[in-house]
Amino acid sequence: MQALNANTLRGNWATLLSTWDEHEQLDTTRLEAQIDALIAMRVDGIYSHGTAGEFHAQTEAEFDAVAALLSQKCEQAGMPYQIGVSHMSAQISLGRLQRVRHSPGAAGLPGAVQVILPDWVAVSELEAVDFMQRMAEAADGIPLVLYNPPHAKRVWAPEAIGRLAAKVPGLIGLKTAAGDDAWFDAMRRHLPHLSVFVPGHHLARGIQRGARGAYSNVACLNPAAAQRWTDQMQTDLPAALELESRLARFVENHIAPFITRDGYCNGACDRLMALIGGWADVGQTMRWPYRSIPSEQAERLRPILADLVPEFATI
Repeated sequence: MQALNANTLRGNWATLLSTWDEHEQLDTTRLEAQIDALIAMRVDGIYSHGTAGEFHAQTEAEFDAVAALLSQKCEQAGMPYQIGVSHMSAQISLGRLQRVRHSPGAAGLPGAVQVILPDWVAVSELEAVDFMQRMAEAADGIPLVLYNPPHAKRVWAPEAIGRLAAKVPGLIGLKTAAGDDAWFDAMRRHLPHLSVFVPGHHLARGIQRGARGAYSNVACLNPAAAQRWTDQMQTDLPAALELESRLARFVENHIAPFITRDGYCNGACDRLMALIGGWADVGQTMRWPYRSIPSEQAERLRPILADLVPEFATI
């Protein structure tokens, strides 16, 4: 796959959700069907081993199997893809990257790899630079995207990300929760050479302010609808912003409380949205010790989605 850059990294990227059988073993048959569904929906790209992909809960053999399957499928279809090599351990993350880069059985190389900063002991800025430089060296031409969500040990301001990017030329993109108008002003000043990705349910607002795309939570809900909405932003931004107001209301009123009120993790909510959408058989199961939201909640929320955001109720 052709390497991405800050100009070509954009749009609606759909996550690959992990699939477990009744014994919490990786179900590659359902995983393969999920990739096929995303390719058929012609999303802008697919990425593996994000939060919904449970990169933190996979063994190294499972990581390799998922990465190889995604690579094979996407290379055959000409679908852009990225592989998350993230791990809380810098050493394990580096090993994942080295295997992605040098595996003799790989179908090809991803357009980029996603990384988090080491996450048990928060790194200093100097340590972050050292980590990212070594990862860029190991990537050997594969671009890097930094994943810095709100639950990271250290959430970096645009100024700090800008200093980091200046010392790591291989860094082309950033996934972030973004912020208010002042945050976007700082983003435009300090990150002009990075492709900044924002939360999926705020993508239209983000595009309006200079963001490039989303590693999209709402693509979990309905990848095809998320793609149609992303395309609409290029032709009718006011209508896309109006849709966003309803979509964000659904997420904030009916999905986010599972985190803020009930204590489920973010990945469980991504899985719930996939159950609501019903576009692939991902199952309700999160891997131990993380709790799974019962599938009955998806049945309850499906008509609410259809009433509030009918555009996302149809595949």
